[in-house]
Amino acid sequence: MSTKGRYAVMAMIDIGANSHGKPVPLADISARQDISQEYLEQLFSKLRRAGLVASARGPGGGYVLARAANEIGMADVIQAVDEELRVTRCDGDAVEGCVKGERCCAHDLWSSLGRQMMYFLESVSLEDVIEKRNLALAASIKQTKDRHVRPHA
Repeated sequence: MSTKGRYAVMAMIDIGANSHGKPVPLADISARQDISQEYLEQLFSKLRRAGLVASARGPGGGYVLARAANEIGMADVIQAVDEELRVTRCDGDAVEGCVKGERCCAHDLWSSLGRQMMYFLESVSLEDVIEKRNLALAASIKQTKDRHVRPHA
């Protein structure tokens, strides 16, 4: 994951933990998380377009979560900033960029790891992280619930 994805996650956690229903100025997030305000402005433009945050202008302005923290998946945050989780040199299952135009010997391993990381991030909500829940347990519980809710084919 690149800096863009990590910083977007950190900023969303900061808002969720510090807003208490009031807008959080980017300057405050910048100071707490040691991320430049200019970089945050770029990220928040994308987060706002994705419907994850809402902005409030004027004195006391800043950003609030646009949805409840339990409705925001960590994968949503990463995808909102155009971040693709890649652990291979090539693009997904394509071979361009791998070794000499062919899949490298570890391609399937790294590709599977990338998919598992996304499954995990999809199963963890912003609320899970803010509340410092056992993330592995939270992901396991959500996967179990999903299996019981989805009709079997």
